[in-house]
Amino acid sequence: MKVISSLKGIYSLTQKHKKLGRKIALVPTMGALHIGHLSLIKAAQKACDTVIVSIFVNPTQFGPNEDYNKYPRNLKKDIDLLSPLKNVAVFAPSQNDMYPEGFDTEVNVGELSSSLCGAKRPGHFNGVATVVLKLFNLVQPDIAFFGLKDYQQQLIIKKMVIDLNLGIRIVACPTMREKDGLAISSRNQYLSTKDRQIAPLLYQALLLAKKKKSLAAAEIFLQKESRIKIDYLVMADANTLRPLKKPAGLTLIAIAARIGKTRLIDNLVLKP
Repeated sequence: MKVISSLKGIYSLTQKHKKLGRKIALVPTMGALHIGHLSLIKAAQKACDTVIVSIFVNPTQFGPNEDYNKYPRNLKKDIDLLSPLKNVAVFAPSQNDMYPEGFDTEVNVGELSSSLCGAKRPGHFNGVATVVLKLFNLVQPDIAFFGLKDYQQQLIIKKMVIDLNLGIRIVACPTMREKDGLAISSRNQYLSTKDRQIAPLLYQALLLAKKKKSLAAAEIFLQKESRIKIDYLVMADANTLRPLKKPAGLTLIAIAARIGKTRLIDNLVLKP
């Protein structure tokens, strides 16, 4: 398996594959790979001839008081996990290469980034969109794969692709969960034993809101656990993220909450 760190190297590799008529998939990650990432890679393998997995902890999507410095990093472990996979290459650039001295450009995705995590983490999605656009330009994939756990993120990337005429197909894959329903996330590593035991309550609250078609019961349910601090629990149009009082058409129910010091997100989509 090839591991490439230079921008020139990844561009050269993907151009070589393109000249041979091979279809290229990109799976952008920040490392700390888990079975959720592997599910994206497996979907990419089925759809394309070559899969590029990018591993880069992107500093521009972290706020000044967030967890950039302690975000889990273990490139060797990630590479070992990917090594048995066929037709997969890793792109692991340095921060200096991705953001050289004097870098002063960002992508602003507008209304879709103004609510939910965008409202709680100002500038976060500008950082996400900017680094993803850079990866798209370097890799020039035919298809890119994202997880639905980060629902707002994949919606924003789809909007950017349309607005900027990038010609890349975005595939959103289902959220992978532990047996108790907790959405799999690299940040789950932060949870203490006690916090891990109560973390599945977030998903249970979403299921309750789905059953009742209302947020009220879910809010009462979560208030019983004092260690859960809700950032937001919302019902919104799944295409525009505009708030809804009750389900209407394709509807998103989304939650962000802090359990101890760990911020987790999750969501469900209700079909009409």
